Amino acid sequence: MTSETYRPSDAHAEHDKSEKPFWQVKRLDEMSRSEWESLCDGCARCCLNKLEDWDTGEIIWTNVACSLLDDKSCRCKDYHNRLETIPDCVPLDVAKVQSLTWLPPTCAYRLLDEGYDLYWWHPLVSGDPNTIHQAGISVQGKVISEEGMQVEDYENHIVFWPGAEEDDVPKLLNAE
Repeated sequence: MTSETYRPSDAHAEHDKSEKPFWQVKRLDEMSRSEWESLCDGCARCCLNKLEDWDTGEIIWTNVACSLLDDKSCRCKDYHNRLETIPDCVPLDVAKVQSLTWLPPTCAYRLLDEGYDLYWWHPLVSGDPNTIHQAGISVQGKVISEEGMQVEDYENHIVFWPGAEEDDVPKLLNAE
């Protein structure tokens, strides 16, 4: 989904007029394509290159972004063709949400799959796609492109992202 097409109201339009928003009454596998796409909060952490410790399996975060990431909008520059351009791009679906160990605890897909609600900064909750950036959760302005970089150099770009660890989440909930 591109930033030009994102409107939180789009997903609400498909939902009946019950009191609760669609993400509180539907399972991930019951959502329409529009509802599914609207769950992306635009943090862009899934577009970062990650390292994995071969001994422990621990995921180590970097600030090295996919070459298609627009670091200002935190959206893909070529979302619809990304799978052809970037062979290791991972499109999310319900099965992947349940199996990927690198989705941050702040990820809406992961939260809903685990039975939690969306955070205050999520555009569907706030009504504003910029709250994810204002809350400091997104990678906006904090990344460098992988273009021209050797994988061996990723170790020089290891970072800690707020909310990257389970223990950070209670602190983030109260940050509003």
